[in-house]
Amino acid sequence: MGKLFGTDGIRGVANEGLDIHLAMKIGQAVGLVIGQEKGRAPVVAIGKDTRLSGDMLESAMVAGLCASGADVMVLGVVPTPAVAYITVRSGADAGIVISASHNPFHDNGFKIFNGKGFKLSDELERKVEDLILNEEPMPLMTGDKIGKVLRKNKNWVEKYISHLTNAAKPEVEGLKVFIDCSNGAATRTASDLFDQLKLDLEIIKAHPNGTNINDNCGSTDTAFLSRAVVSGGYDIGIAFDGDADRCIIIDEKGAIVDGDKILGACGLAMHKEGKLRHGTIVATVMSNLGFHKFAKENGLTLLCASVGDRHVLEKMQEGGYNLGGEQSGHVIFLDDATTGDGQLASIEFLNVLATSGKTVSELVADIKDYPQVLVNVPIAGGNAAKEAVMASPKLREALEEEEANLTGRGRVLVRPSGTEPLIRVMVEADEQDLVDSTAEKLARLIENF
Repeated sequence: MGKLFGTDGIRGVANEGLDIHLAMKIGQAVGLVIGQEKGRAPVVAIGKDTRLSGDMLESAMVAGLCASGADVMVLGVVPTPAVAYITVRSGADAGIVISASHNPFHDNGFKIFNGKGFKLSDELERKVEDLILNEEPMPLMTGDKIGKVLRKNKNWVEKYISHLTNAAKPEVEGLKVFIDCSNGAATRTASDLFDQLKLDLEIIKAHPNGTNINDNCGSTDTAFLSRAVVSGGYDIGIAFDGDADRCIIIDEKGAIVDGDKILGACGLAMHKEGKLRHGTIVATVMSNLGFHKFAKENGLTLLCASVGDRHVLEKMQEGGYNLGGEQSGHVIFLDDATTGDGQLASIEFLNVLATSGKTVSELVADIKDYPQVLVNVPIAGGNAAKEAVMASPKLREALEEEEANLTGRGRVLVRPSGTEPLIRVMVEADEQDLVDSTAEKLARLIENF
């Protein structure tokens, strides 16, 4: 990670560090770096989720981009994967999303895509960072070199919706589906998209007010959705996060179907159809041991990348694989998208469900979960403090001891969050008591640093 960029772009609390001055500088730096790379004035697409601070940061970023000479396509509220798709299809040179994904409304952030719809390379991120952090002012274009806002967007959002609609199989028609839009970016697209699939459809949490994004709803809080699916007799529930680049499924019994199980069900179906490249799924080190066992029993290869969808994507591109994702619900279908897309993932899962003749719970029944716990330990002091804790010999010794205790029974993973001031402790084993005691011991150790 750089000084500004984490595993999923730049994050912070709006107007507490992440303010209009930083947004303008990021706009200027992106315009200059991309312009230098292209050798001309670039075109940049920009979208946002529904956070209260989005308008403020968007205005500042557009000003910075135009000041650097870039022309800007302002897309308004759209899912993150829509920005990536539109960037590629429109021929723009970069795309920027103003969002903090699943975080609460007071947070915000910036994700940046290159002209091919992939997140910026480490090299370009460093160049952007260097310009922002340099004490020297960035050059401002003058005269006819000042950029402008492009007012005609050629119905790009509708084209994105059409692209997703084309991924659905006719068999999904009539499925009884309950969708939670998290009061986020999916509110721009979900109704039009899923209505076209002729589902028996109910959509909730689709009335954003700037402060209710991810508030007791969405992919990180599915309690209400689970109850509603069961009480209403729905076939399936679908929950998106704030920028709709991930989804979580709820089965007909109200149980959560996470990213591991989405990957398992879709991957096996693709494998049987001869569409899973090299018979391989790329997941992360957080993926449950039960998923590993399922993959092995079904002749699938499961590779694990570091946490973060950019790491998953890198491994997919290196090996020529077309399916990957995270337990959290980021799922990348690389034949149809360049980034995680919650709406696309949900449609692909609906395809598998509709053609299987099974219920959701039956479809994922063979993907068992080992007991697993994830503890988030707050760390004050930013990235430097997290790095200091992770480098501690005391923590290393404790980890070695716990790993030895879990030999043959489970595993432990301790890692710094790439987007929040946390160190995450994950423990997985064959018995819940062992999982809980190990996680508590390590979390207490980290808290006392």
